Parts: sequence; C-alpha cells; structure tokens
Amino acid sequence: MTKVVAATDAPLWAPSPELAAATNIARFATAARAHGYEPPTGAAAVDYSSLYAWSTAQPEKFWLAVWKFCGVIADTRPDGSQWDAVGHGLDRIAPPDQALGPRWFVGARLNFAENLLQYRDGHPALVGRTERGRGRTLTYAELAAEVADVAAALRASGVGVGDRVAGFMPNIPETVIAMLAAASLGAVWSSCSPDFGVKGVVDRFGQIEPKVLFCASGYRYAGKEIDSLSRVREIVREIGSIQCVVVVPRSGETLGEFVSWDAFRESGLRANPSVAAPDASRGLSIPDARFPIPYERFAFDHPLYIMYSSGTTGLPKCMMHGAGGTLLQHLKELVLHTDLRREDRIFYFTTCGWMMWNWLVSSLAVGATIVLYDGAPFAPEHGSLWAMAEEERLTVFGTSAKYLAMSEKLDVEPRKHDLGSLRAILSTGSPLAPPSFDYVYDHVKHDVQLSSISGGTDIISCFALGNPAGPVWRGEIQCRGLGMAVDVFDATGRSVRGEPGELVCTKPFPSMPVAFWNDPDGSKYHAAYFATYPGVWRHGDWAQLTQHDGVIISGRSDATLNPGGVRIGTAEIYRQVEQLPEVIESLVIGQDIVTDGAIDVRVVLFVRLAPNESLTDELRTRIRHQIRENASPHHVPKVIVQVADIPRTISGKITELAVRDVVHGRAVKNTDALANPESLDLYRGLKDLE
Repeated sequence: MTKVVAATDAPLWAPSPELAAATNIARFATAARAHGYEPPTGAAAVDYSSLYAWSTAQPEKFWLAVWKFCGVIADTRPDGSQWDAVGHGLDRIAPPDQALGPRWFVGARLNFAENLLQYRDGHPALVGRTERGRGRTLTYAELAAEVADVAAALRASGVGVGDRVAGFMPNIPETVIAMLAAASLGAVWSSCSPDFGVKGVVDRFGQIEPKVLFCASGYRYAGKEIDSLSRVREIVREIGSIQCVVVVPRSGETLGEFVSWDAFRESGLRANPSVAAPDASRGLSIPDARFPIPYERFAFDHPLYIMYSSGTTGLPKCMMHGAGGTLLQHLKELVLHTDLRREDRIFYFTTCGWMMWNWLVSSLAVGATIVLYDGAPFAPEHGSLWAMAEEERLTVFGTSAKYLAMSEKLDVEPRKHDLGSLRAILSTGSPLAPPSFDYVYDHVKHDVQLSSISGGTDIISCFALGNPAGPVWRGEIQCRGLGMAVDVFDATGRSVRGEPGELVCTKPFPSMPVAFWNDPDGSKYHAAYFATYPGVWRHGDWAQLTQHDGVIISGRSDATLNPGGVRIGTAEIYRQVEQLPEVIESLVIGQDIVTDGAIDVRVVLFVRLAPNESLTDELRTRIRHQIRENASPHHVPKVIVQVADIPRTISGKITELAVRDVVHGRAVKNTDALANPESLDLYRGLKDLE
C-alpha cells in the first residue's frame, strides 16, 4: 500500500515502509554493502542521503556496483585480466582530455544492442500506437529477428564501425529496429523527428555525413496526413554522403530510387541467412538459438549516438555519446530511480529528435514493454493519452510539464479512466510548476509517484530525478541522481543551499559526451561546460537545493532575468501567471533599457490567451498581483503584451533567447531550429514597448 498524505507541511506522496523496502533501489542499497557502502545504524530500507553521499564520494565503487547489479553484458580485457572500474582521471575534476572526456571502465568491451536484446522470448517488447489506436506490436523474439535482418542489410550496404546512420523518422517500431541494427555493427545513430524542415535536417545530418538514411513516407499529426518524401529528396540532394535511403511506406507511394523497408529487410536476410531461420507463415525471421546475432563488442566509450543542441544561436552542436556511458547511466535511472522491472509497461510522449526517446528505448535492457506513440498529444480527444494508459495498462507514464499544464487548462479529467496499474508519472522538458503537482494528485491519481526529472541532451540523462523509496514534495524534484555530484554555485563559485544559483556537477560521470563532432582540440567541448567554473561542469540551469535535499529548477540560467541586479528564473514567473484561467501560456524576457544614463533590465511578459479573451487593464492588474503576492515585487513585469503565438523549438521548448534577440533588433541566427519560426514576426518592431 502507498501512504498518501494531505497536510500542507507534509509530502504529497510517500511510499509505505513495505513498498520502499520492495523497490529496486532498496535491493541495490543492500548489494552496495559489498562495495563499501555503510548505511547509518537503524536506517530505513533506503537512507537516500547516505547512499547519495557514498555514490559521489566513491564513484569508482558506485558505478561498478551499478554495473554488476544491472547485469551489464561485456568482456574483460582481451588478455583475460581484470579491467579497472574507472580509469585514469577520476581524481581530477576536469576531463583529462577535453575532446574525449574521462575514461571509464578501461579495457571493458560491450555492444549496446546486445544489452538491449538479451531477451529472446514472446514477451511484448514494442507496442506501436498512433492517433488511430494500436498499431504494430513486436515481441522480443520478433524484435531481435528484425534487428538481425536490418543489421545484415546495413552491413551489405557497406556500413561498418564508426559510420553514421541517420533516421528522419516518426516514433514507430521501425525506428528502434534501425537504431539497434546500426548499434549492433558499431555504427553511430543520429535522428531527427519528421517535423523538421529541410534546412534543420541538413544543419544536423550534413555535419556528420551519414551513409544511410531511414525515413517514413509520411506521418499523421492532429488528424492530418503529412508527406515526408518531398523533403527527403531535398535532403538527399543537399547531403552527398547518403548512399542509400530506406523508406517505411504508408501505402501506394512511388519510391523511385529509394528502397522500401521490407525490401531492405529481405536483402539482409539473403545476405546473412545463417543468422536467422525464416518463418514462412509471416515472412519474418525468428532468431535461431544456434545462431545469435553476431555482435562485435567495442570499447566502453565507443560512439553510439550523436545528439544535437537546439541550434537557435547557430549551427547545432553535435554531441557524441558513448555506448557504455549511455547504457550504464540509463540503467541506473531506469532500474534504481524509476524502479523499472520486466513486468512494467512504460510510455514517454516524445519524438525521435528528443533525448527522451533514447532514454525510453533503453528500457529494453530491463526487458520491459515500451509503448511508442506517434501523433499529437491531445488528438483525437483531449484525454486520448490517458485513455491509452488505461488500454495499455501502463505502469509508468512519461510526459512533459507543458502537457500536464495544458491538460489542466483543457479541464482533462484522467481519473475517469481506470489507471489502477499506473504507479509513476514522469515529467520533464521544463520545470514542473507546483499547481501541476496539485493537478496530478487531484485529477489524475492520488496514490502515484510524481517524478519531475531534469537533465538534458548534453548528458543524455538526468541530474535530478525520482526516488521511488522517498517522498514527493510539492514543486520539488525528489533528489539528485546517484553518482552525480550536483551542486549549486553562486557567481563566485561558492556552493549555496536554499538560494538559487548555477546548477553544476563537480565530478565526472559516465554519460558526459565522449566528444563533440568536428572539435579536434576539444575547445568547443571545454567552452560549452567548463569555461565558467574551471574544472566544474556548468549545465546552464538556474536551480536551488531545498531543505528536503530536493531540487527546484527555475529555468535556463542564460535566460534568467536581472532587473535591478536581482537574478530571477523565468519559471518563477510562469508558475504564477499560467495559473490564471485566461492565460494559455506565456513567455518572459529581460529587455535592456537606459535609466538615468545607466543600462538596466525590465521584465517583459508576453501572454497567449484563451479563445475570446483579451488583455484588458483588469487582467493586467490581476497578472501583476498574482506575481507580486506569490513571487516578489522584483518578478512583476513592467510590460505585458498579448501575442497570438509563442515560438518554440521543434522539441517543444519555448525559446526566450530568440524572442529577446528579436525585441532588441538582433538577428536570430537559426530559425530552422524552431517549430513555428513565423511566430517571431509577432515580436518584431516591439523594441520600444510601453
């Protein structure tokens, strides 16, 4: 049973002692004793404070404990000797090599796909969903069969170790298969969602020069069928390295010089018939136990993924993530912080252009069932995803803070669905406001663990996230991640608690990028993270550590406001103004002004209002009162402007920096990184706002 508490000075949710003792993290705490962890005398099943302290003080012991507890499949050194859990450089805060980062598990060799495909049975692996309902479902045996075929086809197409394979794909099972096939060969996978424009794709894939491009002929979003092939043909003309284009067709398209998914699979089966035995009844190949997929194992830091920054200030940075670091970090977060098990059914609303897709797919290493959804979040009905949660018996439901806030605005009532199997809701993408905590416990489910999580593409994982054996406090992320030496620094580099500052990580961790693409001397890598506090990772989030040892994120630190010299996180304003029913969403910037001959900053708030609402003087007064009473007088905007749209990146995040540039008359360097670049026109000519 779960203990639910309602007092205002108490957590919103806390696990019962029995539930806490049954979690994976409790079992890990017991196993960690063999590696030197000593919990306090008389401690509960999980004393998170001491476990976290040990994990950051003794990372070489902690990460080895995670490796063994989660059952990573790997070789030792070729000569059979034991490899070091952590190689050289751990005692140095900065990476020993700016381009490559710290070395972890030196001598170990593994294959990422092998770890994700260790199960070969009839348990459901992937469930495809669209706005029309359930689509294709694959068991673990069927998934391994298709990966074997596609891997053989890639090999026959000339793809080898280190080559890049790209996906311009919807969130469908074929995308997962293509990624695993590439990873099985030691190739590097990179993906963009199909709502990217041609230039946005070329800005990304053009830098890494892929050999093979996987795509779909189209996709469905909010009830509309959207063609992709015309953009694919332009992309191929722009990127000369692409030698083969594989298309997942809808129906009846003329593919021309491109090859269909089925034809490509069949070519792989013909190229390597010994890997799998054909199932003539279904036209599929089922792995034969005598002939497993011929995995080659690579170094722990062998490149697996290339991820991209948003690119709103220039060409996107290309961040290479290693197979071992990604696997180990994801296993820690899924097994320990999400309590994921084989019997679980996990969903995350994401596109293939967001790192949460990569994170979700790693659930295969646990043997859980992944529900993939491709479509609009509120289509065909506002409550469609919650209806899906009921139908699929989801145990873990992942989404964005914006989705929860919009669900409340749209009066969605998830609790009318049978969510009896649901035990955890995860939220990321932006800070989760305290009212959204109330919405979840009042309108979704009262006995659920709400895990706000925060990290980023840069680390393909989290700095702060959930603790299934600990309480949930309103407005707070439950804890800092195990093994992540997270702190908050002021401008002088002093550690602070109970006040906002820069979120930093003072020690290396396995999922740091192994390098940036086209950064041979590591200068871009160093400038991105280590230039502000020498030797310390500065992540770019404005954060605060709480009295509960939780974390509050107030937005990006490069978008913080500084009126009168007081630094303010933008999320602090959003949390207040978006509680008003008239306000659908908002965006806030700091505008430079000259006051008495000196440059100062004033807060400017843009609001998108509900249909048939207008920004009256009375509404402006209520907005300012809401902010003043619940934040501070410093947070109150000097100017409030109604706009018809809020610009956001393709991954769905609002882009304050682009609006700030437009308002100040500066050019936005890369509008192709935006989902709705035309919305910037609404902000032009507003330099002299009154």
